[in-house]
Amino acid sequence: MSKPNKREVEKFRSLLNRFGLKLSWDQTHKLGIFLDELEEWSKKFNLTGLASRQSIINELLIDSMMPTSFMPGNGNLLDIGSGAGFPAIPIKICKPSLQCQLMEPNSKKISFLKQIIRLAELEKIDVIKGRIEDEDGLLHPEGYDVITSRGLAPLPQFLTWGAPHLTPGGLIVAFLGSQSKEALKKSADVIRKNNLFLFKSISYSLSGKSSERNLLILKRRGNKT
Repeated sequence: MSKPNKREVEKFRSLLNRFGLKLSWDQTHKLGIFLDELEEWSKKFNLTGLASRQSIINELLIDSMMPTSFMPGNGNLLDIGSGAGFPAIPIKICKPSLQCQLMEPNSKKISFLKQIIRLAELEKIDVIKGRIEDEDGLLHPEGYDVITSRGLAPLPQFLTWGAPHLTPGGLIVAFLGSQSKEALKKSADVIRKNNLFLFKSISYSLSGKSSERNLLILKRRGNKT
């Protein structure tokens, strides 16, 4: 497996430094393994819909790591509809002590995720086959400290599925475009019902993209016992 080149390393670091996130050599190396394998699999399967490595870095990888500065270093994380591993794999590499559970219904994508876990030697991470709407006892009954998903469903539906599985004080992370205020308004009822509040809202743009991105982190009221 090839090492990430110097330009790629600097690209990671320069894009992340403004958000206060520092990557070690080992973390950068694991991200390189992830990207290498994604490129290989994408020759046979369309895992991301993006044609180039740089597009994946700019539009998926960097985006996925945006919330890590606000996440706990320990606890349980659930990623719903993990697909090709965004955002869960980059988050796991940035937060190695998180116990991560990746939920994905597609068998080929499950095989890819398991291959990444093996090659990058990631620990405390499992992949489960299923859908959140009919999880049927697959999830931790005690709940999760962090729940993520990227592009699974509109915000009200994502919160409806995910929020009931949050621990008190837990975070649910949504990756949105420019319509985040409208999405929040449409989600008002489910936010109130699940005792959530807006913890962080961050607007940013990705390299080479003019459209605005918005990261919303909602928190469940209460303290974990």
